Amino acid sequence: MNLVLDAESLYLELLRGVRGLCGPDSHLVGITSGGAWLAERLHKDMGLGGSYGTISSSMHRDDFAKRGLAAGGQTKLPFAVQGAHIVVLDDVLFTGRTIRAVMNELFDYGRPASVKLAVLVDRGGRELPIHADFAAARVSLEPAQSLALARAPEGGFSFDVKGA
Repeated sequence: MNLVLDAESLYLELLRGVRGLCGPDSHLVGITSGGAWLAERLHKDMGLGGSYGTISSSMHRDDFAKRGLAAGGQTKLPFAVQGAHIVVLDDVLFTGRTIRAVMNELFDYGRPASVKLAVLVDRGGRELPIHADFAAARVSLEPAQSLALARAPEGGFSFDVKGA
């Protein structure tokens, strides 16, 4: 199967969806690395004050022994998590394991008032009961395939599809 996704068009749809999820006191938190890229660009395009956060799933993964720590992915939350309204951003939602790990990491910093999830692509294949509050696209891929967001030096997005 030759899947072609226009990441820039999907980004514009994500921008629309995230605007609908955010209240005046919401904070954007992107999962490293693709979600962090999305949070950075959305924060700018939405003209939000304050800072966006980044969050790593590395320390709470159930496959930590196999994967180890991801390079360059540290949690940075420049606001109080306790009582905050948070929109978590990711590029691709698949099994749900990354989101589970991120939720554990987030709660290490406090108990938010609410957490919503927005993703660029939901590819199905869930292993845990996790869903996105907003997905710019839903696609079906073979389990052996991978889909990853790429960012050009000037900031434009594209997708890299690999596998069967």
